[in-house]
Amino acid sequence: MGDQKVVLVTGCAKGGIGYEYCKAFAEQNCRVFASDVAPRMSDMIDLQSDKIETLELDVASDESVESAVNSIISKCGHIDILINNAGIGSTGPLAELPLDSIRKAYEINALGQLRMVQQVIPHMASRCSGSIVNVGSVVGKVSTPWAGSYCASKAAVFSMSHTLRIELSPFNINVIIVVPGAIRSSFGNNSVERLQNYEWKLYKDFKEAIIERAKASQGSKATDASVFARHVAKKVLSPKPPKVIEFGHMIGLFSLLSWSPLWARDLFLSTRFKLNRKVIKV
Repeated sequence: MGDQKVVLVTGCAKGGIGYEYCKAFAEQNCRVFASDVAPRMSDMIDLQSDKIETLELDVASDESVESAVNSIISKCGHIDILINNAGIGSTGPLAELPLDSIRKAYEINALGQLRMVQQVIPHMASRCSGSIVNVGSVVGKVSTPWAGSYCASKAAVFSMSHTLRIELSPFNINVIIVVPGAIRSSFGNNSVERLQNYEWKLYKDFKEAIIERAKASQGSKATDASVFARHVAKKVLSPKPPKVIEFGHMIGLFSLLSWSPLWARDLFLSTRFKLNRKVIKV
């Protein structure tokens, strides 16, 4: 029990990748704390076991984050691994998407991760040990149409993680960026549901293309979430964890796009997401 790693995972509602992370780390004999916001606590009931505990945690709230971290420290004395998984989709054209929606994406996807880091790091630094695992996305490196705010929030994860990796090295704390490709989960359906709140004006003729983008990661070839989670858990728990873990369907395509000249990337993405035609007038 003394060697058992204590792992805190955010965003663990059933149907998501976080739910599978919890099971994957428990399979590796870790003591796992699965967390999510209050309305989704019931979605984690099935996770509860002798190796997995659930607790309420809202990454957008300073008080909630502090309370959850302190609760784990009081029970275990330390946190070895933080999996910054909580996130939301944000789909829609940047010219029309409400700024409140964009703010929320940044608050959860980017600042939510940093909020968790700032609470956990003092405990890790006192032991000169620990791993921070920040979940990014392939679109954090190659932004796509109809999801600019989500892509930007994930790009922020890369920037913060690269800085944290160097700043935390004196304390022997690992910073790992996880880059999922297309992973089968409830993420796409949740993004589509949010679109029901919007009525586009300039882009009303692109409504179907926007909905298609929200579901783009959930095609038939998407990588199974449990396979993805087990892969990540083994890499994170290895004696020398990598700085970046890239895995999943479409990783190769986005790697190619990241090296492609902008004209080629623009041509591919505008064709893929139905933006290869001109609007004569609004």
